[in-house]
Amino acid sequence: MFPDTDNEALTAENARVASDFRDTSLSPEERAELLLKELTLPEKISLMMDVSKPVERLGIKPYNWWNEALHGVARAGLATVFPQPIGMAASFDDSLVYQVFTAVSDEARAKNTHYVSMGSRERYQGLTMWTPTVNIYRDPRWGRGIETYGEDPYLTSRMGVQVVKGLQGTNDGKYDKLYACAKHFAVHSGPEWNRHSFDVENLTPRELYETYLPAFKSLVQEADVKEVMCAYNRFEGEPCCGNKRLLTQILREEWGFDGIVLSDCWAINDFFSENGHKTHKDSASAASAAVLSGTDLECGATFESLTEAARKNLIDEEAVDRSLKRLLKARFALGEMDDPGEVSWTKIPYSVVASPAHDSLALKMARESMTLLLNKDGILPLKRGGLQVAVMGPNAKDSVMMWGNYNGMPARTVTILEGIQSALGKGDRLIYEQGCPWVGETLLESVFSKCRSEKGPGFTAQYWNNVNHEGVADVENQVLTPFNFCTSGATVFAPGVNLTDFSATYRSSYIPEVSGEIVFDLYSFGKGRLTVNGKELLAFHNHHGGNRQSCSMQVVAGKKYDITLDFEYLQSDAQLNFDMGFKRKVDIARSVDAVKEADVVIFVGGISPSLEGEEMGVDLPGFRKGDRLSIELPDVQRKLLAALHDAGKKVILVNCSGSPIGLVPETVTCDAILQAWYPGQQGGTAVADVLFGDYNPAGRLPVTFYRDVNQLPDFEDYSMAGRTYRFMTDKPLFPFGYGLSYTTFRYGTVRLDKTTVADGEKLQVTVPVSNVGNRDGEEVVQLYLHKQNDEQGPVKTLRSFKRVSIPQGQTVDVQFELSGKELEWWDDRSNTVKLSPGTYKLGVGGSSEVEMYSSFTVLE
Repeated sequence: MFPDTDNEALTAENARVASDFRDTSLSPEERAELLLKELTLPEKISLMMDVSKPVERLGIKPYNWWNEALHGVARAGLATVFPQPIGMAASFDDSLVYQVFTAVSDEARAKNTHYVSMGSRERYQGLTMWTPTVNIYRDPRWGRGIETYGEDPYLTSRMGVQVVKGLQGTNDGKYDKLYACAKHFAVHSGPEWNRHSFDVENLTPRELYETYLPAFKSLVQEADVKEVMCAYNRFEGEPCCGNKRLLTQILREEWGFDGIVLSDCWAINDFFSENGHKTHKDSASAASAAVLSGTDLECGATFESLTEAARKNLIDEEAVDRSLKRLLKARFALGEMDDPGEVSWTKIPYSVVASPAHDSLALKMARESMTLLLNKDGILPLKRGGLQVAVMGPNAKDSVMMWGNYNGMPARTVTILEGIQSALGKGDRLIYEQGCPWVGETLLESVFSKCRSEKGPGFTAQYWNNVNHEGVADVENQVLTPFNFCTSGATVFAPGVNLTDFSATYRSSYIPEVSGEIVFDLYSFGKGRLTVNGKELLAFHNHHGGNRQSCSMQVVAGKKYDITLDFEYLQSDAQLNFDMGFKRKVDIARSVDAVKEADVVIFVGGISPSLEGEEMGVDLPGFRKGDRLSIELPDVQRKLLAALHDAGKKVILVNCSGSPIGLVPETVTCDAILQAWYPGQQGGTAVADVLFGDYNPAGRLPVTFYRDVNQLPDFEDYSMAGRTYRFMTDKPLFPFGYGLSYTTFRYGTVRLDKTTVADGEKLQVTVPVSNVGNRDGEEVVQLYLHKQNDEQGPVKTLRSFKRVSIPQGQTVDVQFELSGKELEWWDDRSNTVKLSPGTYKLGVGGSSEVEMYSSFTVLE
């Protein structure tokens, strides 16, 4: 069919032609065409996986396609950490999202230039960023909902478009800045525990096109996103990464996408694996089916079987070339193949990384994400001066929680405890009492922060890219916080460390201040041992998933204890969680007594990215593989809040989560509730600014806060009936778009410039909004539509929004222009989303509970 071995040495003529692809005066497409002609089949296939191998005879260097930038450059050391995307969505400020991701792209380019200058081209160092996640957050139990921009197709589209535009930037006249990636295409939102075998079926065309596809379409057609990642699950019987309807018919043919389609990591393996879809008999048939359906790049190594597939006539060279050409074109367009000195983007200085300007931007975004849900009798903002404040809860001084997931490492994190401490005025006093953990009845008073190695605070970590600690360590760094390492979701333990087949040694020393029994807590999937002063204290060897183990020993105050923890990878997803400290049972009465002198208790609770996230290894009560089985606040926190209330304390709940929490009892036991999300490196400052009135909150919920799971359909049901504010008929705890301010806004009469709209026309909507309160503030003005006599359609759906600043006592005319996508609706006659004739109701207000009163007609 065609050769599967390297060509013999190039002739002089071939050498001349081969040099042409290096001609930078040619277009990326022309250069890709020329290079294709010079590659053998094995070379072509080697360039179609995330770890693209070098072709040394042609001077092509290796390239790793995998990089992450969910809310800052991730998993590559130092970077600015912005709020988690669900928190950014709460800002309802797409222009600020654009600024954030412009900063992220500057940092990504600067970091890439730095790595390349050192001859390094590893994972998390490239120019192709696998973000944003624009799946619809259809169910609050989904762990990965924290990576999304909420439950609404329009809000997700607007935010996602600005992410892509900020990341990809502009073309400098010759080279692209970065590539963004829309993921996970297309009908994908949990559960995590069965995503490798789950089939989404019985979805109506309307639900597909009206709910699950709009954000992806907007990113493709408005933002010109360069990459699309297909999902793990099946859709209508076919794995998404081999799904002709999704990848060929919709993405390529209907939308005209000619960019790169890449697989989620090892998703092609699921085609044939015993625990996967089992839709294909072997790797060769799976790899060929993926490419023929439109997947160009694999995260994984199943594409190595394309050679075998070619021998079996399952695929031909033309199909391989079609996919590879897109990949080569991208590498040329990014300047990755060329001299860095010729690429203007390499002039971005490394000093932008974690810069003061980006820190300020992280603070601005954190402030705008703060969402005030409850404020009884105006208890907030707090008044300084002789105030005794107690700070409690498991998230008060947890910096790791604030980073979310898919994160980088900030130069500094302001915890919520630190933010409150800094915000206190003259004569104010702070009491800190953690009180309880996230879940369970046992509290570990960690002493990790008091450990110090020869290299500095924390533990010195050494990593080898082999399983036997052989040779000189490949990577060395300092670990400053309790370990929370896991390769689930393809996250390496540290930049430069293998995902599999690696080993590690962690060393530090601890000198206790008091004598007693110290506890070492481990949760591991792998092999290793814990040694203290040369004596093995604990050995672990877990073949069948993660296992929690602990051990204890008596320590003497003032004595030095040298601690060594060795770890070796075994198989599957490696995991190593480690902390040490003195354990005690939660004593609610003692904790309440400890804060008895406080005028107000700020309880910083909720959950953590350690509990909710992507296919996680930790299964605790109420959680499964990162998903939640219940949406309630964990019981131990609920009990402590109730006890504080019963003791007569004024309680402010700062809830940190990436998902809606059922807070029905807390609306009784708490006097105020501030939803802080996972707010990034400046989250502590932002929270304190709101609590003490230095910033007037204006965040709005991008997801419905349900009362409890009884308001939810079955988790595995992808139908939209009863889901989200768009199709929910029951009353939620807090509705989509909801959030309070320290001032009051009053809406005037909505004015439409016309009552009929024809194809190609625009509808102008104006509403006067007055700030009638006693301070300046921002209002998120939201516009919703509903089509009359559309029984299967949404109750209402967001079609525009503006975050506007309105000074005290002033009125602003807020104007909206509806056209194109804003006016499109499902059309039963054509089975498409288009300008659909009929009568529509329109409502403008401060949440999705707005009254729908104005009306207009779309003409035939």
